[in-house]
Amino acid sequence: MLSKKNIDGGKAFDWGFTSQQYAAYRDIYPSELYERLRRLGVAKDGTTWLDIGTGTGILPQNLYNPNAKITGVDISEEQIRYAKQQNGNISYIVSPAENTCLPDNSFDSITAAQCFWYFDREAMKKEIKRLLKPGGKFIKIYLTWLKEDEIAAKSTALVKEFNNVWSAEASGSKDMYDDLFEGRVTEAFYCDIPFTRESWHGRMCACRGTLASMNGEQFEKWSAAHKEMLSAYPEKFTVKHMVYITYFTVK
Repeated sequence: MLSKKNIDGGKAFDWGFTSQQYAAYRDIYPSELYERLRRLGVAKDGTTWLDIGTGTGILPQNLYNPNAKITGVDISEEQIRYAKQQNGNISYIVSPAENTCLPDNSFDSITAAQCFWYFDREAMKKEIKRLLKPGGKFIKIYLTWLKEDEIAAKSTALVKEFNNVWSAEASGSKDMYDDLFEGRVTEAFYCDIPFTRESWHGRMCACRGTLASMNGEQFEKWSAAHKEMLSAYPEKFTVKHMVYITYFTVK
């Protein structure tokens, strides 16, 4: 279980509880994100890449290149178990991101998607500088639904009915403009991500405010209410999102 004072009032959460849903329903990053990461050199032939907070390995699986050496690290043993089931050619390790015990100057690229605000910032800064090769890139990624999207707004409100300390953003967008190192570059773009009623419900199950932190009774009541809410919408729809990419070339 994890908890941070600045996230959900310090309420504990455990991503391990969401692993099955995470693997099934969180693979939603748009193709443009992967194209931009490739242009930044991630998973390029002959390079090494570390994905911290990798979860079930969504980024490494979608950017997999047999000619690159790819490693994913996550503190959740259950999430890594699901990641290993997807691609046996990617190296996955269970470890806190702040202390991976991986060799110095090992990676051309390090990525952190949907996770950096969960880490100890100063410890993470030292670990990134230790692990990157000179001139390597550290890249933060954040994908968030937009508040003005009707389905996202109603889903968010419903989670808060059952878990009123949950914050959907967790300061994610603000974190993308943090000058962790010199030379920050931040890009952002809009996208409409397609869902079905089932896959959107699954995506909401795999968030910090539901399975990761609700007790069993809370979750069952929320789940039933959310399915009922979604029954008023078409079987297929899109949800408006914003994608942020921040990168630093670390000397």
